[in-house]
Amino acid sequence: MTIRLLCDARGTHRKRFMERMLALSEGKVELAIHMGDRDADWHAPSLSRMEVRRGRRGAFMEGQHQTGANMALIASPQFAASLETAVDQMHRSAPAYRYRSHNIQNLQDYLDYFHILSDAFAQRMLDEGVTHVLFYNVPHLTYDMVMYQVAQSLGIRTIVLCQTIFPNRYFSMSRIEDYGHFDLSGSDAPPYPIEKGSAPDLFYMKDSWQKPGKPGKLTARGVGQLVQYMARKDPAKLLNPAFIARTVRRMNAIYRSFPDWRDPFAQFFHVNELAYFEHLAEFEGTEIDLSLPFVYVPLHNQPEMSTSSLGGIYRDQALMIEALARDLPEGWKIYVKENPRQGAYARGPMFFHRLARIPAVQFMPSYANTAALAANARFTATVTGTAGWEAIRKGRPAMVFGQAWYGSLPGVVRYAPGLDFEAIAAMEIDHAALEQAAGALMARAHEGIIEEVYFNMVDGYDVEANADAVARTTLDLLTGAAPLSFGE
Repeated sequence: MTIRLLCDARGTHRKRFMERMLALSEGKVELAIHMGDRDADWHAPSLSRMEVRRGRRGAFMEGQHQTGANMALIASPQFAASLETAVDQMHRSAPAYRYRSHNIQNLQDYLDYFHILSDAFAQRMLDEGVTHVLFYNVPHLTYDMVMYQVAQSLGIRTIVLCQTIFPNRYFSMSRIEDYGHFDLSGSDAPPYPIEKGSAPDLFYMKDSWQKPGKPGKLTARGVGQLVQYMARKDPAKLLNPAFIARTVRRMNAIYRSFPDWRDPFAQFFHVNELAYFEHLAEFEGTEIDLSLPFVYVPLHNQPEMSTSSLGGIYRDQALMIEALARDLPEGWKIYVKENPRQGAYARGPMFFHRLARIPAVQFMPSYANTAALAANARFTATVTGTAGWEAIRKGRPAMVFGQAWYGSLPGVVRYAPGLDFEAIAAMEIDHAALEQAAGALMARAHEGIIEEVYFNMVDGYDVEANADAVARTTLDLLTGAAPLSFGE
């Protein structure tokens, strides 16, 4: 049977993978729909920003009318969860978080757009006879998540790829819910060497983020973001010198409250950002007592795939902390550390109010050393973060609330209500068993790089050789000639 493929391939490198795979297939795979940039059939990012952008086949909504093709999704038991996930991802492009944003203002508008978009995708898939959908990353940008949800509800096979933090390796799955779930038994793969107590090499995390540093000062870039915000959102305020002076004073006070490596407004300015950083500054003087029994909770940066797609209901990280508090032993604390890249998204005043209602919670200053916190904690708790992987490497237990890639490794506990935290803290991790399990996991990974930011992790990286490797593997995954990393 010929595979009729819908491929989400944005960017030059993903398009190269797709075209190379189609050529290798020798007609076994036909491209039914290419979602990507302007040279694709339809322009994908515009669907998240709700803009009219044309691809080779025009604008995605042209010629569309309601048919009820999305009824399989609406009638599914997963509908409520699917809707919540999609709305959460739509929110990342809201006016409060993007200069180039959509204009959705209320819940009903979000619901309306979800129904329109899901019906349109269902129509396109059915009209084009789509049999398979391929994603080069876990869907997390609204349009791709709705595309995934529709395909799942229609019984169309999905293949989802995801880059790993390991050089030249990525994972695959058919269902996002399977990510990180695998059976360790029966593997004859060699162990993966892990220096006990070592931290993973994460190029996107900086050592300076773990140290106090000297107080910061207002940057020209920060002022530029203020001007850009006012010009776009409220230009009349640019003619109000009192407002500008007051806002600059607030910004300057925020900069002085944080170490100089933290540039609060370098990427974005919004009045919500002001409120967020003023709340956060209140914790910069918090004393860190490592002698107390505590659970360490390093928060994820949001919005990110790690929470918005892989976190389930615990994309709401306050809910994770509230769940921990319910089973926390008497006298224990929950030490919460903010992600150094976080802005106001998912961190409104109510977020801090929820945490303030939990007596056991102590919010750490921005410069608190995450390695010291993890090493002294009874265990580390996270939605899906690499902090859990770092903890088990150090021989300390980790609790995960979402679909973490390392979720089946020794020392990792998946959260459930009523767990015995004392027993979890007392767990001993056999390092040799961890290396053996990690080896079994690596044997399930595929060779290649599918995310551009990981290219520099491979010495002598060859664009064409990588494209060939990824194309061959994705073709085998689509045809069933190669096993998936997770599931089935």
